[in-house]
Amino acid sequence: MIRRTLAVLALLLLWPTLAVAQDTATPPPPLPRVVMETSAGRIVIEVNDRQAPITGTNFLKYVDEHRFDGTTFYRAVRSAPDLGLVQGGTNNDPARTLPPIAHEPTTVTGLSHVDGAVSMARYDAGTATGDFFVSVGPSPSYDAGHPYSIDEHGFAVFGRVVEGMDVVRGILVAPTSPTEGDGFMRGQMLEPRITIVSARRAPSPAA
Repeated sequence: MIRRTLAVLALLLLWPTLAVAQDTATPPPPLPRVVMETSAGRIVIEVNDRQAPITGTNFLKYVDEHRFDGTTFYRAVRSAPDLGLVQGGTNNDPARTLPPIAHEPTTVTGLSHVDGAVSMARYDAGTATGDFFVSVGPSPSYDAGHPYSIDEHGFAVFGRVVEGMDVVRGILVAPTSPTEGDGFMRGQMLEPRITIVSARRAPSPAA
C-alpha cells in the first residue's frame, strides 16, 4: 500500500514536467511551396514530399535547377465545362528532362486526385519525368485501387494548388488547336501555350 502511494505521488510530481514536454514538442516543418509565375497568372503549389518523397523530391529538383523556366502549360483536357486537367512541364525536351522516377501510387502515399491535386503525367508506371498536371475538380479514377481506376497503377499525386486555382481554371478553358495532337490528344493542345515564366521555392515561413 505504501509503495503504491509513493508511486502515485511520484507520478503527480512528474506530471507538470510531462505536460511541458508535450506542449513544447517540435511540430513538423511546413511543407515546401513553389511559386509558379505564368503568362496567365500566379500558381502556388504545396509539395508533399513527406507522403510522396520520390515524386515530391523530383519536382523540387526541377524547380531548384530552373528546368521549368520557359516551359509551358500545353494541354487542357475538359471532361465537363468545369472539370478536367491542365498539363505542363518539360514536354520531353531532352535538354530539360531528368531520368524517370519510380512510381508512387496513391494506395501507398494516401493522397488523392481531389480538386487542385498536382500529379505526374506518364506513359507506363515508372516513366514520369518532368511533366505534371493539375486536377480541376475531383478525379478519383486517376487514383489507384478503385474498380473504376483508369489503370491499376493510377497517377502519382505529390501536391496541391494552394493559390491560383482561378488561373488553373482559366487555362482549362483557354483556346486549343483543333488539329494539333496525336490520337486521343488531338484537340487538347493549347493554342497559344501558357508560358511558365519561372518556378521558385517560396521562402519558408520560419525564415
